[in-house]
Amino acid sequence: MMDLRKEHISLLLPIGESVSGTGSRKSLKRHWNQLSRFQKNLIWIVLVAVCIFVFFLIPYDDAASRESRIAEEMEHIQIAPFKDRHEHLGSLHLAAADTALHDKPIPGRSFRSTDGSEVKEVNLLGSQNSNNDMRGRGEESKNIIDEPPAMDTRPNNNNDDNRQPLVEQKLDEPEVNAGGEMVNDEGVTLQVIQNELKEIVDNNEENVLEENRRSDNAKDFKGPTNERQRAVIEAFLHSWRGYKEFAWGHDNLKPISMSYSDWFGLGLTIVDSLDTLYIMDLQEEYDEARNWIDQYLRFDVNRDVNLFEVTIRVLGGLLSTNHLSGDKMYLDKALDLGQRLLPCFDSPSGIPYSDVNIETMKAHPPKWSPDSSTSEVTTLQLEFRDLSRSTNDPAFETAAAKVNVKVHELEKNEGLVPIFINANTGQFRNFATISLGARADSYYEYLVKQWIQTGKKNDDFLADDYRTAIGGVLHQLVRVTPREKHLYIGELINGKDFKPKMDHLTCYLPGTLLLGYKNGMPKSHLKLANDLLETCYQTYMKQPTQLAPEISYFNLNGESDSDIYVKTNDAHNLLRPEFIESLYYFYAITGNKTYQDMGWTIFEAFNKYTKVKNGYTSIGNVKNPLNTRPRDMMESFWLGETLKYFYLLFSDDRNEIDLDKYVFNSEAHPLPIRDD
Repeated sequence: MMDLRKEHISLLLPIGESVSGTGSRKSLKRHWNQLSRFQKNLIWIVLVAVCIFVFFLIPYDDAASRESRIAEEMEHIQIAPFKDRHEHLGSLHLAAADTALHDKPIPGRSFRSTDGSEVKEVNLLGSQNSNNDMRGRGEESKNIIDEPPAMDTRPNNNNDDNRQPLVEQKLDEPEVNAGGEMVNDEGVTLQVIQNELKEIVDNNEENVLEENRRSDNAKDFKGPTNERQRAVIEAFLHSWRGYKEFAWGHDNLKPISMSYSDWFGLGLTIVDSLDTLYIMDLQEEYDEARNWIDQYLRFDVNRDVNLFEVTIRVLGGLLSTNHLSGDKMYLDKALDLGQRLLPCFDSPSGIPYSDVNIETMKAHPPKWSPDSSTSEVTTLQLEFRDLSRSTNDPAFETAAAKVNVKVHELEKNEGLVPIFINANTGQFRNFATISLGARADSYYEYLVKQWIQTGKKNDDFLADDYRTAIGGVLHQLVRVTPREKHLYIGELINGKDFKPKMDHLTCYLPGTLLLGYKNGMPKSHLKLANDLLETCYQTYMKQPTQLAPEISYFNLNGESDSDIYVKTNDAHNLLRPEFIESLYYFYAITGNKTYQDMGWTIFEAFNKYTKVKNGYTSIGNVKNPLNTRPRDMMESFWLGETLKYFYLLFSDDRNEIDLDKYVFNSEAHPLPIRDD
């Protein structure tokens, strides 16, 4: 027989249907969201009027009759003795609290045993109602009361658990203390009972509100399933603790000096980490981040921000978490930010200015140059399109799509673009470098990803521009080293002179090429992806730390003893994600676990050479394990991208993020693929 005196049950408010189901709560929510503001206000007015009528006009029993009724009801309640009031609320608590609610019984609240074995919706006076199970993301309610209402002692032939009847006890009449207040056997007054019950109700109402913040299609993640994923979680939490202690609310942590660095003052690390926290199922840390976003992230502040960086990190992070969690608060924040970024597109050419003051909403070119980076103006479209589709406001997509058209119409070198463009004239800078690294990389990435995001239309010029550009890469930028036959992608200085230099940023390309091939791009893209992935891996393995430098050089004509070499000024590692991103795509698309092993080698190197007491830090020298020269900076993309890709790379389920349903932006924030 179950000893109910030792069982704890949590009080959950009923919501009509299981949260995990598709019940009336969700339908009502949908209908409510579809109402106009006038209709919503009218409904609220009617509800308030009804509440006032009920409160003031319906007569209630006097105190004496209520006490008499309590005594009567108690005579019929079968219940085990309750224990310490600081641990539990007994039967008398429930009956007396019912009187405090003007004799109105509280209908059908859900009760769950601590082992999670049973959920019954039970009236506070003891009657059983229909089953209602309210599930959050893997958490049970923390609110505890002592005794459940008495169970029916009659045999129940239809119930498999064959409960035995409890020993019936008749409770005494409620006692009254010297002050005229009702007390139970332990001297607990009605007021204390009411306060305890109110706290339980308030806490559970908060749980319901949390559930209501999630949409019908919120994605559920189960957390780590193997030791490698758990190691990534440990690295993330180590980084998060340092950030929380020394840089909370600021952009980046400086883990060695135990301080922070602000770029835009928008809590970049928090916003960039939101969907990583959600994907890793780190509920407590996610709630911390969400609360900060809700209460403290404001955009009506007098500061200049970079359109590109804020779009991929902040706007992308908010939109991604909105889709994964279904929490509309993120979309509201994203809409506010998007409206403040729109003035950047108000230029003579339609090519956006690079910077904007998000309070005054005045945009301008960068202070150091009249030109914007080509990647900056062409790596906005995934986010702005998604913002338009999510809010039904076409202004954002329209502005960003005009940039696509403008750049499409410009003259190029076999689809290859210079790294600078002028917002006033709308023209590329003459004799600018052509590269797939810094200032141009994500132009090519967003060509194919936009095509995928919008349903892979056959007549989309974005796909044509991408195919042409990769053809130009193969024809003009690809070289192979003379000894070890490493394929790499160089640069054209002044638009024409080849230089055997490749940024680590270029190592995003193998994954993007494979993603394009998966979606119908030519087979030549697959070969280039495989060969380039191997070279990127060697930029790590050739270094004593097994960490890649920011820039690698390649033996062109036998001028170096090594086919891959690093110059002193380029030997730093910033905890970048690009190669891990490509490994993730290769694993997710092929299922080959070799890519997991490659990633694990690099993850262990990060742990060995970049982990410090209060987080992880970029280092200045990958060439010397004894003198890595820590740089005291943990960029937001370490949490937002690098560790996220590691976690997904090591997943037992390579479709944990389904690449047929989501496309990652340049900051690793997944956005939904839309067929319309």
